Amino acid sequence: MRRFIGLLAVSLMVSVPAFAQRGGHAGGGVARVGGGFIPSHGPAAFGGGTGRGFGHGGRDQDGHPAAPHVHSDGTWVGHDSGRGDRHYSLDHPWEHGRFTGGFGPDHVFRLGGGSRERFWFGNSFFSVAPYDYAFTDGWLWDSDQIVLYEDPDHDGWYVAYNPRLGTYAHVTYLGAN
Repeated sequence: MRRFIGLLAVSLMVSVPAFAQRGGHAGGGVARVGGGFIPSHGPAAFGGGTGRGFGHGGRDQDGHPAAPHVHSDGTWVGHDSGRGDRHYSLDHPWEHGRFTGGFGPDHVFRLGGGSRERFWFGNSFFSVAPYDYAFTDGWLWDSDQIVLYEDPDHDGWYVAYNPRLGTYAHVTYLGAN
């Protein structure tokens, strides 16, 4: 009996980590979201077609957030509304100047406080686009990391990506303190 329990314990210790590496995704081909992944580049400019933006209703795949996000292969989901999207129209793009602190995976910033209406890191302040408010509901405004990318379609906006969740939102720069 003692030998059986020992064999069972060793089997569990070996099999649990192997099972956990599968990622829990049915079919094995589903792209992961979040978990610390940082895309090597921002979203591509919208090239036309039938895109309408992510909207506020659905998911692209089971288990993925109902928000714009990035797959672990670098595919940006939901950035397809193009230049004419009225949700990201600003009367005065770049009103407070342009952010010059760096973009992409070599520039990871930690949020220092605030809320979706006004948040900061270092001495730079930003605001989330009102249309994207719901996409930031799970963000931790005093501790999450974000990575900024330039938005190729919407003047005056950047894309703030949250590696913990794998989601992103449009943000505008409010200036430095």
